[in-house]
Amino acid sequence: NVAITTNDMRIQYSFEGKTSFRMSIFNLSNAIMGSGILGLAYAMANTGIILFVILLISITVLSAYSIHLLLKTAGVVGIRAYEQLGYRAFGPPGKILAALSILTALHNHITPSDMICCVKHLLLFVSDWFVDGRCLIIIVSVTVILPLALMKRLGYLGYTSGFSLSCMVFFLISVIYKKFVIECSLEHSYNETGVTESIYNSTDDTCEAKFITINPQTAFTIPIMAFAFVCHPEVLPIYTELKNPNKKRMQNVANISILAMFVMYLLTAIFGYLTFYGKVDSELLKMYSKKDTLMLCVRLAVLIAVTLTVPVVLFPIRRAVLQLLFPDKPFHWMRHISIAVCVLFFVNLLVIFVPNIRDIFGFIGATSAPSLIFILPGIFYICIVPEAQEPLKSRPKIQAIVFVTLGFIFMIMSIMFIIIEWVNGKKTSGGH
Repeated sequence: NVAITTNDMRIQYSFEGKTSFRMSIFNLSNAIMGSGILGLAYAMANTGIILFVILLISITVLSAYSIHLLLKTAGVVGIRAYEQLGYRAFGPPGKILAALSILTALHNHITPSDMICCVKHLLLFVSDWFVDGRCLIIIVSVTVILPLALMKRLGYLGYTSGFSLSCMVFFLISVIYKKFVIECSLEHSYNETGVTESIYNSTDDTCEAKFITINPQTAFTIPIMAFAFVCHPEVLPIYTELKNPNKKRMQNVANISILAMFVMYLLTAIFGYLTFYGKVDSELLKMYSKKDTLMLCVRLAVLIAVTLTVPVVLFPIRRAVLQLLFPDKPFHWMRHISIAVCVLFFVNLLVIFVPNIRDIFGFIGATSAPSLIFILPGIFYICIVPEAQEPLKSRPKIQAIVFVTLGFIFMIMSIMFIIIEWVNGKKTSGGH
């Protein structure tokens, strides 16, 4: 076994826990939430209401169980750093693997470029250079994300996380309201100037809710839903700064956060699906008229919410970089600031100059997300918890083995589906 180093102890006690229970819930909930919530109605359209609810409940329980494994493992060895758990389990290779998985975790929080374009309709009174998508990305990164990312403690972001969640509550209320305003008999056709609506006589079951749906897209939605609660890189940093920290208290933070996101996910999916049924788009907000003032405000609110998620995600990413490059160095403001600037600069380069950034991060996420949620917490638990305390054939460790196996299945499924989708896209583009 690798001994707990002095660096481990410094990580554990570098901060005195000062973050309240409520602020910790805000931060973890904000870490869970990503732009993927916009695709849940589409997922329900391809699974049916009953199958979707079963899948979402299953993923919710599995995510809570995963955090339980992570917290129990951290409690056994007194370590509250994801990378150091990897080091304790497998030495330097485990530390590198854990850090790399965290470094790719930002893929779920890259602000969608089309969301930025929606903001243009709210900024018609300013010059063209300002409403250009690339300029907006740079302006938001420098004026909003960077100052928040420079905070020394993650707990300081509790207020912005609370505001981010408020924006998503506004989004949810608006989706529910629109369900009772928009008639299913309205067919939406899009053009450059906005959305035109024309009445048509439906002769099929387009406006009928499906309870169970099986189609080629159904299999694609399963791994997407499996990664709906990715927050594991943030769990241990939030645990470190929690006031009066113990495993039960942090597990309660995780359970409440996951439950809150479960309710938000479920209501968004149900009311989004029941508004547009089988015609719902993979990004829900595209279904609403761009001339609708309320939904323009909702687009802006979602943009703000996703933007305020990025600083929370940057904290464990910066710590992963510190663990890889400066493992034995004490806190220094110059390193703290430089890493944040470099990470944001690199992400902005990718978003601005790589057109298919979502596809690239989607492939990376197919390996990093199952690693963070299923594989690494289970393997850490199996390898780190002593056999004298829990033998390999004990029920908890058998459950952990099954959990890790499930993670590998999700990883293989995700990679296969991405490859299939990429091949089909090449064939389609080649045909034209």
